[in-house]
Amino acid sequence: MAKKQVSPEVAEEAIKVAKSTARPGQTKEQTKLIAQGIEKGIAEFKKREKAKARERDKERKKAQRANMAEVVEQTEQLPQSSIFTRWLPWGLLVLSWVGFLFYSLQ
Repeated sequence: MAKKQVSPEVAEEAIKVAKSTARPGQTKEQTKLIAQGIEKGIAEFKKREKAKARERDKERKKAQRANMAEVVEQTEQLPQSSIFTRWLPWGLLVLSWVGFLFYSLQ
């Protein structure tokens, strides 16, 4: 398995942290090993955060799908308009024209 390379910024930051926490008498090799450990820790942290972000994204998408299915279900459950409500506007229009004709002929 190939060793994953960390970004130069991460490596630089790890070295800075390792040097700042170095004890008197600590060798450069020991500091380098500490920096490598810090790099591994940062890589592991980023890996976990990516996994958490993927899980949150999956949950968000799952909730969106459930919400969309609920909306579709609600629209399908809307009652069909009855004959009365469908023909009421037309009936009122015809009635008004009949009234107008009756009024104008007198």
